[in-house]
Amino acid sequence: MSSPKVIVQIAIAGARIFGKAFIAAGRQAIQNAKYRPPGAGGTDVAGVGNATSGSLTDRLTREHRMTADEARLILNVKKDDPIERIVQNYEHLFKANSPPEKPPKPASGKTPIPTHSHYLQSKVVRAKERLEAELQAPAEENAASASTAESSSASSSTTTPPPPSS
Repeated sequence: MSSPKVIVQIAIAGARIFGKAFIAAGRQAIQNAKYRPPGAGGTDVAGVGNATSGSLTDRLTREHRMTADEARLILNVKKDDPIERIVQNYEHLFKANSPPEKPPKPASGKTPIPTHSHYLQSKVVRAKERLEAELQAPAEENAASASTAESSSASSSTTTPPPPSS
């Protein structure tokens, strides 16, 4: 065998091996892209997709696109903190992420670095709305059940026919 023929055969064998490995890596990449482990992040970070029951908490989670735990983490409050504490933390975080009243003049022609975040400010607002909705929901349920109980007792007393006379 001549040496150029051996070199060409080695190059062809190497190209085949490399091609097969490249195709296998591509298939594995496609499988990895399709795989979603349970509980993984992504677009459903708050667990809104898991809120499928008809409970009040799940309804609020779907409406506000945020769990109560996430809202408490954003506002840095505990579950048993009063509404005053929630509002106090909300106001502090809202002001901290607001744009300044008068933007300072840039020194030496440089553009100033923004010290506020509209995204964080909107998250703070949504967190407050979620916690307020959770605090107001039981009161609304109690009022609704009390009004239905009153209306049913009032309607049952007026619609009851008199006893038959013998």
